Amino acid sequence: QVQLVESGGGLVQAGGSLRLSCAASGRSFSGYRLGWFRQAPGNEREFIASINWSGGSPYYADLAKGRFTISKDNAKNTVYLQMNNLKPEDTAVYYCAARRQGVQRPDYWGQGTQVTVSS
Repeated sequence: QVQLVESGGGLVQAGGSLRLSCAASGRSFSGYRLGWFRQAPGNEREFIASINWSGGSPYYADLAKGRFTISKDNAKNTVYLQMNNLKPEDTAVYYCAARRQGVQRPDYWGQGTQVTVSS
């Protein structure tokens, strides 16, 4: 059974930092890109960043450039999202997802972790 389990969310003041983790299990993710999305109340889910499970090649949405960094530790089967200089508008549920390279829609989703940024 494939599982993506997010952790690391919480409450932080504006300007602070958080590091989200996504523990992946249940299959080989070779040939997959793992990424992060977020969804705020009343908004559509939006893409943040993704990275190839094998090899890297990180890619960022404009909203993430300069503040967020995606990374991975294959030995720990974990993908991270380092978020710096957080703003109240970053408040959302953050989701980890995995999709096959060349396919747009993710095959797997995590359950999400709440990030709340206070002003």
